[in-house]
Amino acid sequence: MKNHPHSHPNKSSIRGKTRSRKSAKSAKSAKHRKAEEQRILRRRENILLIILVAGMTLGGLYLFLVRPYHTHICNGVRWYQVCMPTDYAVHGLDISHYQGRIHWESIIDTHEGPFPLQFVFMKATEGETSGDSLFADNFASARRHGLIRGAYHYFHPTRDPRTQADFYVKTVALEDGDLPPVLDVEVTGDKDPRELRRLIKIWLDRVEAHYGTKPILYASYKFKMRYLNDPIFDSYPYWIAHYYVDSVEYPGKWHFWQHSDKGRVEGIPSAVDLDIFNGSLEELLDMTLEYPHRGIGSDPLP
Repeated sequence: MKNHPHSHPNKSSIRGKTRSRKSAKSAKSAKHRKAEEQRILRRRENILLIILVAGMTLGGLYLFLVRPYHTHICNGVRWYQVCMPTDYAVHGLDISHYQGRIHWESIIDTHEGPFPLQFVFMKATEGETSGDSLFADNFASARRHGLIRGAYHYFHPTRDPRTQADFYVKTVALEDGDLPPVLDVEVTGDKDPRELRRLIKIWLDRVEAHYGTKPILYASYKFKMRYLNDPIFDSYPYWIAHYYVDSVEYPGKWHFWQHSDKGRVEGIPSAVDLDIFNGSLEELLDMTLEYPHRGIGSDPLP
């Protein structure tokens, strides 16, 4: 076989191929970077779109479902940091231990303003055994400072209504000038409407037999319409809870309107419920009891 001399590629050819490979690699790398940048950009756009849609959804829910129940344009007068109903002459409030210790002189000072607080309801009892820890002090202080006072029971449909009624009358000694007893109904206890009404009527009848006057029935507008819209309750004075509206929409007769749970009153440490009476001060006084009633220490009801 013949020996052939080795042929050596020239240097310029090698450099050219090297540059070509680097150029191809650089172009591929640039293409990859561009694709990655586009993916990142699309991801950011998707995230921004999700945030925008979520914000619009939450904003819509707030405007149509939440805001109407927490605030409304005040067409009247703002007092106690809420929009006050101006078509009523007699204003009051309702309290429990949640409001803390109250400086009652400050409540009397409201009589110098445009919306004097003249009556007060206070929580006395709940269920079969739970008494409000500040009821005795609040009840005595309200009388001492000349306020028209009332006491309410928070009803538990899952507890015996007779026992609840007996607990109330043993705790609350209503006196001359006090408002009738009050039943606060806010929950169903998973009872069907007919059974719920039957249980409530037992409490009302038992307490009426003790005090000799029909109790006041407290319920929200929606609760009353859904569960207690029955003629058997038409004869009881109705205290309606209906917030953030300019007027009461309930079609029937009502006596008290709890119009806000956001009131701020000097002398009360926390927000407080505000109420109005649907009538004159003379008519409110006509509702009060005219003689001493049995209360603490009295014999149990039969």
